[in-house]
Amino acid sequence: MVSMIGACLGSFLAGLAFVLQDHDQWKEFTSMLVLIGVLVNLSAFGMGAAIPSVIMAEILPLNIRGSAGSLATFTNFFISWIVSYVFNFLLEWSPSGTFFILASFSGLAILFVAMMVPETKGRTLEEIEASILI
Repeated sequence: MVSMIGACLGSFLAGLAFVLQDHDQWKEFTSMLVLIGVLVNLSAFGMGAAIPSVIMAEILPLNIRGSAGSLATFTNFFISWIVSYVFNFLLEWSPSGTFFILASFSGLAILFVAMMVPETKGRTLEEIEASILI
């Protein structure tokens, strides 16, 4: 969640900088604000990039771990490819809108993790499975 909060904040700062630039406000600081926003986004996202793989290894039962892990990894890379492919088109459409969309998806990820991802610290696989099925 910390990683997604940072990614959300970084994207929001970059989007805000483009809005300020469009309205001719803080012209001398907007380029620095975009740089800070993108760096915060990339560092925060990079901190949590391996977490989905760790969670998959902890919550998936042994009999489907290989297949489900492969499917989840494929889905992750496919969505990353879509985001990379569409990013330039979105940036041409609206620089601020692009970063606000990214911030929105990061915000949705925060909600998803808070509501759906079980806590696994100090619990056995059987306890985790029981909490998911209930």
